[in-house]
Amino acid sequence: MRRLLTGHAVYFNRRHRRYGHLFQNRYKSILCQEEEPYLRELVRYIHLNPLRAKLVEDIRALDKYPYSGHGAVVGKVKRDWQHVGSVLEFFGLRKSDARKAYRQFVKKGGLQGRRPELTGGGLLRSVGGWAALGALRGEAVRIKGDERILGDSDFVEAVLKEANEQLDRRYRLKAEGFDLEQVAQRVAAVMNSPVELVWEKSRRPQVVDARDLLCYWASKELVMSMTELAKRLNLTQPAVKIAVRRGEKIVRENQYQLIDD
Repeated sequence: MRRLLTGHAVYFNRRHRRYGHLFQNRYKSILCQEEEPYLRELVRYIHLNPLRAKLVEDIRALDKYPYSGHGAVVGKVKRDWQHVGSVLEFFGLRKSDARKAYRQFVKKGGLQGRRPELTGGGLLRSVGGWAALGALRGEAVRIKGDERILGDSDFVEAVLKEANEQLDRRYRLKAEGFDLEQVAQRVAAVMNSPVELVWEKSRRPQVVDARDLLCYWASKELVMSMTELAKRLNLTQPAVKIAVRRGEKIVRENQYQLIDD
């Protein structure tokens, strides 16, 4: 997203002979639990943005607004690439009934205005709004929350635990002096091949698999950028991205590990 927005800003400024920022703030994202009520509330809030911004007059105009996902969900805008089933399944088994229930749900949300717990750089985990959260704290109920995560306490705990484990792992790799050359040696070891094969420029399946695994571990474990990997391996950035995806599949299918846990 950073590359996309920066590229667009540079293009727009050149085209219109202007300088400075095009977007007010940096792009920020949150992690949402795919369960009731978190995802439903998030989808409704996002789809109501054009109405709150007064880009459309009412829910009928929103139904046909082309720059929102709402129209595709209610079936008024045809968009083959948008997967609407994951939203409609919250509202009913039959598509027609689900669309009606979803639209009514969104319509009710239009009366709520801006919701502080669903705005800003992230989302505060929804427990019924800020008032409900304050009440729970007043009753000495421990609530685990993080504004980057929208979900219940167990979900937030699990996400933060996994993030901390990944961070600890990266510190461990750094402490042990792991670099791209050592990753290549590990790739050669698990594939039972000479390390020279990992750096070989060839389309042989064994070489391709080794390079895919190297790209995945370098990106995932060493947090090397696609740009840096492309330079080191003399590849294009799209080629590195494809290699990372294939490498992830190799790790998953063979249960390979860069270091023992």
